[in-house]
Amino acid sequence: MDAAAPGDLIPVQSSATARPAPLPGLLSQTREQDPYELYRRLREDHPLVYDPSIGAWLLSRYADVAAALRDPRLVDGRRPGDRACGRHRGAVPQAMQEVVERTSYVLAHRIARREQADLVEEFCRWLPTGALGGRGRRAPAVGPAGRCVAQLSVREMALASFFANVLDHPDRIAALRSVPGLIGRAWQESLRRDPPVLVVVRRASIEVRVSGGTIPAGATVACLIGAAGRDPDRFREPDLFDLTREDAGQLTYGPGDCPAVELAALEAEHGLSALFGAMPRLRWADGFRPTATGLLTRSPRSLLVRPCG
Repeated sequence: MDAAAPGDLIPVQSSATARPAPLPGLLSQTREQDPYELYRRLREDHPLVYDPSIGAWLLSRYADVAAALRDPRLVDGRRPGDRACGRHRGAVPQAMQEVVERTSYVLAHRIARREQADLVEEFCRWLPTGALGGRGRRAPAVGPAGRCVAQLSVREMALASFFANVLDHPDRIAALRSVPGLIGRAWQESLRRDPPVLVVVRRASIEVRVSGGTIPAGATVACLIGAAGRDPDRFREPDLFDLTREDAGQLTYGPGDCPAVELAALEAEHGLSALFGAMPRLRWADGFRPTATGLLTRSPRSLLVRPCG
């Protein structure tokens, strides 16, 4: 391997005579920096690279990440919806669905007459808790999907990014108000473009070939969800939030029927519908624009709105 400065990424050995300049490791950035330029350079020049800052091999291309997340040779750290969730398959119970709808309504109407409110503090952080019957933010791993449902922080961040994407353009607001059936598509598009979890970790039980080389047996593998979701080889205009996108493909949740996956989508649907219903003129507070932060997880830390318009 080439020599690299401390914290630099270390590319796999190659026979090429010309090699791209080394890149800084994931954790060398600040949480305020936008990671997507680094992700672009990784996809193009370093599809498999070792990052000493986290002690893991990085995968950044959609095809590699999507395959790794379902590869039985890459074990541990399963997402809600993966095969490991099979023991708690099934639909979200009707009683829990009603709690989500009722909690959304109550939270929205609490802030509807305010001059200004923060949707992260006053909505996103309370709606997932409400789905667990108000047990609190440190709720035990109980319910139809066990620990998957109890992963509150992921759903909180996903909701914050979802609201940020929807409310950031008047055409999106108008489209979703007039056609509520588009909310599910908007939710999937937000998970693709702005996933709450940027990095999902796996461990290679044996050597695994990927597009950039071979992952050694026993190695830790960091699947860069954030990079894969904006891969231009998989998505048309990947940086664009597109309600009509036909090439959807989010990686935050797995493809299985774990109730936690449905629950998150229900929170997005009922949450946005409740906000729209309680606040016909909902818009950003004067001078505010949402800004996401974070290196391993990422979402806006505040969403300041004027509920009364």
